[in-house]
Amino acid sequence: MHSPILKYLEEAFHGELPGIEAHRKMLPPGRSLASSEDEMRLIKQSSILLLLFPEGEQIYTCLTRRPATMTFHPGQVSFPGGKVEKEDISAEMTALREAREEIGIDTSGIRILGKLSDLYLEVSGFSIQPFLAWADKKPDFVVNPGEVEELILFPISDFVKDETTSETVLDTFTGPLQIKYYPFNGEIIWGATAMILSELIEILKKHGSDQSQSQ
Repeated sequence: MHSPILKYLEEAFHGELPGIEAHRKMLPPGRSLASSEDEMRLIKQSSILLLLFPEGEQIYTCLTRRPATMTFHPGQVSFPGGKVEKEDISAEMTALREAREEIGIDTSGIRILGKLSDLYLEVSGFSIQPFLAWADKKPDFVVNPGEVEELILFPISDFVKDETTSETVLDTFTGPLQIKYYPFNGEIIWGATAMILSELIEILKKHGSDQSQSQ
């Protein structure tokens, strides 16, 4: 049932990704996607796992709400992930390790499809490497309350059919900020999470368009 989309996604990584163009759609005003030479020397590397899985007729990805006690982006909706540590062999290993630690999934049962475009976060100095993965069925989630306040299962296929965005003003540590976001079940999905979702949605939209043209 899902083999055509898997094949398409794997092949998509051999072509040009929408990257910056997709990120800019959800980029908060006044923020930059580029870093200066001085910032380049101080960039901290991190990675996240963007896990897709089928449930019924939908394809979902899993998001988390970060606890308010977190140093970076407290209370925000994000993907499982974190800073690349010295003991990690690769950024991909970081994404898998963090997913195990945060949401308790068995990563031996998932398949890494490829890496989406890197995303530099000017406000925190992190460069995020997003790894796209697939599970054949909904994983058994075991949430770590020390790192995750809530698990959010996001129906990505709904947003591919109808990419709904809204705007609002948020109070941030840099002051009030008018942002674009993806609304879902009362959640405000914005910032880096929205920018990464935007790229995946653009990739999946092309798959839907290709299917329509072939019919």
